[in-house]
Amino acid sequence: MPHTDLPTHELGSTGLHVTRLGYGAMSLDARFGRTVSQAEADDVLNLALDSGINFVDTSPDYGPSEEMVGRALAYRRGQYILASKCGCPVDVEPDQQGHVFTPRNITAAVEQSLRRLRTDYLDVVQFHGSPSRAALEEHGAIEALQELRRSGKVRHIGISGTLPNLPEQIDIGVFEVFQIPYSALQREHEALITRARQSGAATVIRGGVARGAPSEEKAWDIRRLPEVPEGRLRTLWEAAALDDLLDGASRMEFMLRFTLSHPDLDTTIVGTASPAHLRENLDAARKGALPPDVLAEAKRRLDAVAAG
Repeated sequence: MPHTDLPTHELGSTGLHVTRLGYGAMSLDARFGRTVSQAEADDVLNLALDSGINFVDTSPDYGPSEEMVGRALAYRRGQYILASKCGCPVDVEPDQQGHVFTPRNITAAVEQSLRRLRTDYLDVVQFHGSPSRAALEEHGAIEALQELRRSGKVRHIGISGTLPNLPEQIDIGVFEVFQIPYSALQREHEALITRARQSGAATVIRGGVARGAPSEEKAWDIRRLPEVPEGRLRTLWEAAALDDLLDGASRMEFMLRFTLSHPDLDTTIVGTASPAHLRENLDAARKGALPPDVLAEAKRRLDAVAAG
């Protein structure tokens, strides 16, 4: 791995060490931004690794993302930790609608990801879509992923979890990694991140800049954050008057540093297809957490809006 001046953290109990800023490859899917060419993907992915980022997260659900990551980075496989998902549709179950947690579908997804990513192992595979405990137990999904771990194709197992299922997912006690949405404007999982970390698991945070919700640069496309009702996040930012706390920072820098201030965060994945935006994220991550007084005041204002 190239030398990095980015903050790093142990990834739960996995024995892996990750940069606190990771790269989320969902941004390579045109549905979540713009159409990205392979050459553009090559540039931004290699810049991420050249800058010291060592955690890359993708999914079969993200259009061409896995193939793009494989083409761009397979020759550097030993330099980064690679995470993907399972439960996604891979055309092996008849009449499949949405995510399916059968052993056949899970195995097919992992095999497909290995081919697309041009590797013989995945560091982390996470159940996608926050399935309930009942959905995971119905067909033996966890056992299927554990078998893939025993085979060496998967090194660590995890889940992409949200309320209402996240508490019972933690209680199952088998997941080594939890991917959880969190930002200044989406704090409902704040305490559960701590609970997941206290269980011994790793915490990977997504949505740490709320997909640009409060950005000054562009109109926000709600399709980029379907978990949140349209307009809510930008309205929350304005109502909390957070611009008063920026002290020269951009809104995106403030958002990322707020997320990095969570004491139980291991890494946060932020996606972009723009090298310029990636450099801005890197600069913000190098500054680390917000000053404690600024963080406390931001939370006080946000809490006041929520209570009002």
